Amino acid sequence: MTATSAWPGLPLLRIGTVAAGHVPRYDLAAPGPGRRECQGLSAEVPQGRPARQDLTGAGIALVASRGEAAQAAAAMLRRRYHFAEEREAKVLVALGGDGFMLHTLHQMLDGGEARPVFGMNRGTVGFLMNEWRLDCLGERVAEAKAVTVAPLTMRARTVHGDEWTHAAINEVSLLRETRQAAKIEVSLNGRVVLPELVADGVLVATPAGSTAYNFSARGPILPLSAPLLALTPIAPFRPRRWSGAILPDEARISFRVLEPTDRLVSAVADQFEVRDVEEVEIALDRSRSLTLLFDPDQALDERIAAEQFAT
Repeated sequence: MTATSAWPGLPLLRIGTVAAGHVPRYDLAAPGPGRRECQGLSAEVPQGRPARQDLTGAGIALVASRGEAAQAAAAMLRRRYHFAEEREAKVLVALGGDGFMLHTLHQMLDGGEARPVFGMNRGTVGFLMNEWRLDCLGERVAEAKAVTVAPLTMRARTVHGDEWTHAAINEVSLLRETRQAAKIEVSLNGRVVLPELVADGVLVATPAGSTAYNFSARGPILPLSAPLLALTPIAPFRPRRWSGAILPDEARISFRVLEPTDRLVSAVADQFEVRDVEEVEIALDRSRSLTLLFDPDQALDERIAAEQFAT
């Protein structure tokens, strides 16, 4: 991937499908009377009633999922900080879970302005999110480590002749729709490499998504810096011993559903599903990039590496 920063002048370290760097410090408003200065990334809540810190000059806006926990957290933050309007934002603070983070990123891919996102977990797993803390938000954003990822593009054609194109940040998966196993032909760069895969399905995952559905399907965890994609079968029946493949990220992967009207298959790009597909093509989209911000001690690349040693 040829990574480009969403921040003009932001230095990036090129590392395959992702790039990492640091967001420049913002000129944050000075703490008001009765509010102590934040020290590093302290999770301590200041004593007393702190004055609201102004984050509008830094262009930091707040978005939240509809979940009760996210809405409650948003109310607390708005009592503590002045936020910029979302349409004028340079950075988004997103409250919710991984699903809301993917939703926020997909809005950018679907025509919105690409802006770095600093997520805080108010959902379930929160692998793509930072720890929820009320204090020192501006300082945390200023000190954040930036990781830029490229999405996959899925092009699907259905048995009815409809064609769909959609992006995926985590993975594209093909799944059987009925009680019958799917039969799928797998091609790589225009050459058939597996004439018939009989399975519940198959998926292609990015390094950022390799710890999600891919890992649950016994696929490999890919280092975030690796220019690789994971091709992983889902409950394979034939060939029984095939466990998938690790591919260079410039690979073009194609699936052709065998017996597509009898053994119906759907294709899912993250949260977007196309039913009754006949052919699906997948490739990394090097022309677009998305930037996620993380506390330096809990960055996404370190979390993915740690997952390889989880017990």
